[in-house]
Amino acid sequence: MVRSWYFLLALLLSSVHVLMATESSSSSNEDISELLNELNTQIQAKSITFNVAINLLEQELNTTNQNLKTASTTDEMVRMLFQRMELEEDIKQVNNRYISDISKIRYLKGLQIIKILYEKTLSLDHHFATVSTLNEINKISNPNQYEDFRNVKDLLEKDRDKKTGFSLSTLLGDNIYTSVVHSLVSLFSNNQVSKTEKEKSLQQVECILDFTLRMNNDLNTIYFETAFLQKSNETVMKDLEQLFRDYTQPIRYTTELKKCRENDDWSLIRGKLNTYLETLETTIESNTEDNKIRSMQINLQFPIDRLLQFITQYNSFIDQGSKFYEKFDIMLNSYENEQQCSSKIPVAYKTLKKNISLSIDKFNTAYKPIEINGSKLKQLLYGINEYE
Repeated sequence: MVRSWYFLLALLLSSVHVLMATESSSSSNEDISELLNELNTQIQAKSITFNVAINLLEQELNTTNQNLKTASTTDEMVRMLFQRMELEEDIKQVNNRYISDISKIRYLKGLQIIKILYEKTLSLDHHFATVSTLNEINKISNPNQYEDFRNVKDLLEKDRDKKTGFSLSTLLGDNIYTSVVHSLVSLFSNNQVSKTEKEKSLQQVECILDFTLRMNNDLNTIYFETAFLQKSNETVMKDLEQLFRDYTQPIRYTTELKKCRENDDWSLIRGKLNTYLETLETTIESNTEDNKIRSMQINLQFPIDRLLQFITQYNSFIDQGSKFYEKFDIMLNSYENEQQCSSKIPVAYKTLKKNISLSIDKFNTAYKPIEINGSKLKQLLYGINEYE
């Protein structure tokens, strides 16, 4: 029996060594897929050590129970009873330490996932901020922003009939629809402009008018729906910041996520967690406060549940964004006369099309790694079928 206890002690010490080694190797990891692989490796290593230790203790307990049944003297029976009680307490302590160690592994990996998701939401915020502004969209979709159209307007204004012609106010002159109607009416009704000149003027602006009138609504939709996505991302970021507060509350870390990132405060969080676990270990060793032990373990497990809820919310937002951008892509590629009018279509429109296409790829890859969607994350972080 003495040999088995030395063996058990060696196993527990080697388990701690494995845990510390895997923690230090993953601290700088920024890839969720690798994080999950490391998490799986750490949990499996801890599980193997735990199973060996528990099997050893249970074998000792079975042997003690058998000896108790065959004990021939009162002293031997009392000794076996005390030995059984000690073994049962040891099994309970090993179980509690195992739960605590697994909670620590999951907690730290969950924290790293929060860190990665925060970087992604910041990247998304920057992405939405760089999408075409309302002013840029207006330059693409309003014919008044095109030099050829303005030249025709100026020519018509110069040659308009002083008696029957009229000028638009600045307000209506900047409006796409009234400006186009006024220009066309002025062109067709102006007797001072020859038919040849009218046809030439119309040829100069026909692609501009066709493009802007067809695409104006779609381009404005892209702008306003992108603004909506940006607002939604701000909500996601606020929820993530609240999750971080909830996540670190049990270990009494009170700095906001933004400040934590700016100060690179992650090592301090690890220190707070270690202090928390040292208190838990002391409580386990005292073997007198089962309710406190369970409460402290739950305090570490509950934030992981909140993390999984947030991941569902995050995925839903990314799915929504991806669908929006796929719709934008269809809108921008729906202009039938793009090839015919390519010389008149602004470069900004072509750039917008390219950016939308790149955004679709980002939403499906960089912003939403496949690994974060499957059951693997729930299995590893939440302990569902993790050893099957």
